[in-house]
Amino acid sequence: MSATVASSAAADGHRTIIVAALMATYLQAVTISLPNAALLYIQGTLSMSDDEVGWIFTSYLAASMITMPMTRWLAGRYGRKSVFQISIAIFALGLVLATRATTPLQFIAARVIQGGASGPIGPLSIAILLDVVSPARHARINLVAAVTLLVGLLSGPTIGGWFSEYHDWQSIFYIALPVAGFIFLAMALSLPEKRPAQAPPFDFFGLTTFSLGIIGLQMLLDRGERMEWFDSAEIWVEASASALGFGLFFVHVLTAKTHFLDKALFKDRNFVISAMMYFAFGFVLLPTIALTSPMLDELLNYPADTTGYMAIPRSLTLVGAMILAARAPARIDNRLLLAGGMALVIYGNWRMLGYSPEMDWRAVINAGMVQGTGLGILLPTLTKTAFSTLDPTLRPEGTALFNLSRLYGSTIGIAVVLISFYDNTQAMHLALAKDLAPYRAAAHVTGSIAAPRLAMLNDMITGQAALIGIIDQFKVMMIPMLILSPLVLFLRKPKPAN
Repeated sequence: MSATVASSAAADGHRTIIVAALMATYLQAVTISLPNAALLYIQGTLSMSDDEVGWIFTSYLAASMITMPMTRWLAGRYGRKSVFQISIAIFALGLVLATRATTPLQFIAARVIQGGASGPIGPLSIAILLDVVSPARHARINLVAAVTLLVGLLSGPTIGGWFSEYHDWQSIFYIALPVAGFIFLAMALSLPEKRPAQAPPFDFFGLTTFSLGIIGLQMLLDRGERMEWFDSAEIWVEASASALGFGLFFVHVLTAKTHFLDKALFKDRNFVISAMMYFAFGFVLLPTIALTSPMLDELLNYPADTTGYMAIPRSLTLVGAMILAARAPARIDNRLLLAGGMALVIYGNWRMLGYSPEMDWRAVINAGMVQGTGLGILLPTLTKTAFSTLDPTLRPEGTALFNLSRLYGSTIGIAVVLISFYDNTQAMHLALAKDLAPYRAAAHVTGSIAAPRLAMLNDMITGQAALIGIIDQFKVMMIPMLILSPLVLFLRKPKPAN
């Protein structure tokens, strides 16, 4: 009888751990995109300039990229449970600080804290899930975790839009606090501590130089437009720091015997090509969200909650296509699925080039669903292809690099499309205004515009220029896919699953 009770208690504990780990996966993903549909409210409350809006996303992702590679070492050094709970606690602190922010700098600092804490949460959640379930269910739980991650990323605009429309933008972070509290308490009560007898070695020099390169480049891209690029001493410092960091890192990879990214990874053709394509996947996934919601909110005057609802069809097709692609029979060549997925993403972005002020909601829904279907096919297929020929001993490092490629694709993508958007908007404003004689003064948006009608005309031109600028960015997002799609021909046929 006591054995039965103990077995039942263990099963309940496992279920609690599984639920908490999946909730943690969802929480760290949804927080990335939660502010998306609330950007107007956040920007207005904090007096945030247009070029600072992109920092809301890139600061979170860049901080996550720096801490994620340390997860294995931290868990080995301090214990998996301790690191997980500390990460959740710091994440909750970041949520509270975001609600208390009164300046853009305070808000961005809160996002850095959230992102830094989220770095270990994702890998540890997966490790905990794989440890709790039987090996026979590993494939299924991996799929469930991947779906949970995507649902988190894609549902953020819907949740954030609704709460910011009917309450206030701070509520999008308040609602996450009880979830973080439940995760912390559930793991404290149910998760046993696990720590290896000896902590694994970690390449701090490699991570430091890699992080220096990432931070320098990200700061250069985020601050370049505001500081007038290389006319500023700050940009020169950031560019030099990035070049130094990446230079030292690559020398270290080529010369050191051990480092946190094993150079043997770069000898596997399928893994390298798949990681490059995963970068392009990230370049499209989040920047599309970052551009579409402001376009609907600011330029087409949709309410925040409606903007969030319009993201749902893309999300549903993406998740549905991912589940179907993950269950595709082994006899179907992954290269065919990759080619089809990339073609759909490119076609979806091409349809976005037809956006106009006269369109209704159907154009956005249809283009998003096509793109979402392609992205859904790519996600599981790229993962299977990347690891099908990789030495199993390299999988921990391979998983870290593979996930970093997606995150870095998103951070670079958001920065690049926002830079290009502002440049294109200014150029289009001048091009449209200069032909509206005698109202050429409208082209000089930095000057004083006294006449109300002239101000209205300037607003109209600015809106049209901004819409053209956004549409051009969907073209920019097509470029990595177009460049990398021929690489499918160089992939080897994956080994059949055992």
